[in-house]
Amino acid sequence: MPDLANTPARSERAMLLILAGIQFCHILDFMIMMPLGPFLISALGISTHEFALLVASYSFSAAVAGLLMAPVVDRFERKRFLLGIFLAFAVATLLCALAPGFVTLLIARGLAGIFGGMMGAMVHTIVADAIPFERRAKATGLVATAFSVSSIAGVPLSLLMADAMGWQAPFLLIALLSAGLIWFGYKALPEFHGHLNTRHEGRAIRQMIAVAIEPNHMKAMLLTALVIFGGFTVIPYITLYAIANVGIAADQIPLIYFLGGAATLLTARLIGALADRLGKVIMFRVVAIAACLPVLLVTNIGSVSLMAWLAITTLFFILVSGRMVPLLAIVGAAVKPQERGAFLSLNATVQSMAMGLASMVGGVFITQTSDGVISGYGWVGLVAASFNVLAALWVSRVAIRD
Repeated sequence: MPDLANTPARSERAMLLILAGIQFCHILDFMIMMPLGPFLISALGISTHEFALLVASYSFSAAVAGLLMAPVVDRFERKRFLLGIFLAFAVATLLCALAPGFVTLLIARGLAGIFGGMMGAMVHTIVADAIPFERRAKATGLVATAFSVSSIAGVPLSLLMADAMGWQAPFLLIALLSAGLIWFGYKALPEFHGHLNTRHEGRAIRQMIAVAIEPNHMKAMLLTALVIFGGFTVIPYITLYAIANVGIAADQIPLIYFLGGAATLLTARLIGALADRLGKVIMFRVVAIAACLPVLLVTNIGSVSLMAWLAITTLFFILVSGRMVPLLAIVGAAVKPQERGAFLSLNATVQSMAMGLASMVGGVFITQTSDGVISGYGWVGLVAASFNVLAALWVSRVAIRD
């Protein structure tokens, strides 16, 4: 494993930018499905329930991927493993663009979810391996800008391409970007062998179970689930609520992503730097509790002006995504380095399952009246805010093992 603590800052930054690029591809691949809904429903002649299955298939496949990867990930060199699954992800995304109908697209989305879920876990594993704990939140903040860039440029550009060239165009773009990043990653990423110095005795499945049931690991995975439920019960329905209840026009929806992403491009790194300086647990608590305000506003406010709605949703982006910066630093340090890949793969499974279940929980409360108005969204906001408070209380129970 390279000691990047003594490496030139330029080399460390180059590594983090490549990892952020990899994150960008798989985050955009996940995010773009929701705003592509109208295109897919029209082009494929599918129902809203079938579209929901297309969205959920990614999360649940990513959850399965974490279980498949956990027993073996710490037995491979990190760089080659990451680039191998990145290549498989690029092929799966290309298959999405080539899918002729609902069933083939559903299969391709499942494959993309499998490899995308693996990629996300591996990126955070490499960050935790390479960056000392005292600087890790800032590094995580830099990688987290992938979400911001996806929102600022990825989603609006993809929607424009879909409108001009068809729903397949965004997936072709992601596949091409992935191919370029695989080449850059092969040239610029260092190799990571340090975790291989510890011999792995016994069966892989038995080791995975031991990692999974370790009490501190279970506490960290529960913290991850609480954080996901504190946001993803709300997120899938924001666009629907904005159009139906707030009165936002469909062609104004990209503004939500653009402004929210632009703001988090700055605030994610600021939150990371403050977390390293003030303490990751303290910063997580502050941001998680503060996130309750925009969560409750987004889910309860009625018809307002576009400017007021954008101010609320931008604050939502800043704080709800901002929780993840100190969270990832805390969770990545809850495990010994030689078990980190297995643990973060399991944690990715928990995260993906929580995303799927959270969106289903949100759907239990939400109904749409005959005139198209959404009701029950306020209850979803209360549920999400409650989970944020629980996460803020629970975080101190996770011990740092780095």
